[in-house]
Amino acid sequence: MKNKNLLKRLSTLGFPLFETEEQQDANVTLAEVVKSKDPRLWEGFPVVLANSAEKGLFNYDVVKRYLKKPFEKLSLDSLMLVSLALYKNLNLKFSWADKFYKTLSVDKKREFDNFLKKFKKNEEFKVAGQVMSSQRFKSTFNNYFREASLRLNNLFSMKEESDLEYSLSQVFSPKQKELFLKKLKREKLTKTEKEYFSRTVKKKVLALANPELHRLAQRLIE
Repeated sequence: MKNKNLLKRLSTLGFPLFETEEQQDANVTLAEVVKSKDPRLWEGFPVVLANSAEKGLFNYDVVKRYLKKPFEKLSLDSLMLVSLALYKNLNLKFSWADKFYKTLSVDKKREFDNFLKKFKKNEEFKVAGQVMSSQRFKSTFNNYFREASLRLNNLFSMKEESDLEYSLSQVFSPKQKELFLKKLKREKLTKTEKEYFSRTVKKKVLALANPELHRLAQRLIE
């Protein structure tokens, strides 16, 4: 592949053939994927589309404006339909995809149905004259999009743990926090730890669990 800049932009949108941290125009990137006529990049189109749309970066009309030739615009439409059919086959629901589907003509919906049947049967199909593998589309999507989603979920999980850790530190001393977590994990406490937990930590826990106190605290930070 000759277009290294395109490959770098693809990386930021969930199809990392090369590593990059640069922020790019998703609509330009999608248009260039269409114009490339490269089967490998076309197989990654559903990945880039999903990541772009989920980030609020995708605009179908803008992408189409970057495509000057009628053949390129037809290729975009076909790749859009392939992507929607793939999401449907994988039981993935995107609100933006549902809205786009509702704008399709009867003929386009028939084309979508045909792609969906091919995916269900793992059969080959043609996109703008090129024979494509439904299995390769699935594999590419699973390899990149799900990995990106997992990284995002892990990031959210880390943030939640960090927020919890900070909140605990505002209420409990280091020793109290340690006992709180040990009790929560049902770990065995020594006799001294049990006494200290009952005498000090438990009182704070009861206060935190008080719904009226929680309601008042919420009012103060609104």
